[in-house]
Amino acid sequence: QVQLVESGGGLVQAGDSLRLACAAAGRTFSTYAMGWFRQAPGKEREFVAAVSWSGSRTLYTDSVKGRFTISRDNAKNNVYLQMNSLKPEDTAVYYCAASSNYTPQRAEYAYWGQGTQVTVSS
Repeated sequence: QVQLVESGGGLVQAGDSLRLACAAAGRTFSTYAMGWFRQAPGKEREFVAAVSWSGSRTLYTDSVKGRFTISRDNAKNNVYLQMNSLKPEDTAVYYCAASSNYTPQRAEYAYWGQGTQVTVSS
């Protein structure tokens, strides 16, 4: 089992950058694939990015490719989401999650953090 806590959200202007962090508690962190999801008001929670347990493979949804970078540090039990060139449509609550499978499928993620708000003004 793993407990997840996100941080780093905030209010920024379009074009700015933010770095989200997710701290994991649990000795098995390095055995999980990790993902970032987001949920805007009135919308379904959607996949943003995923990283394999080793960090060697990454997946992104099309709308963030070239702007966002997911990474992990297994020694520190952390996963990160570097977000550059932010747009108002990136506004959402961002969640990190852990899965036994390297996948963009939300249903495959068993463990979730509480979320951190990212607001991008135009």
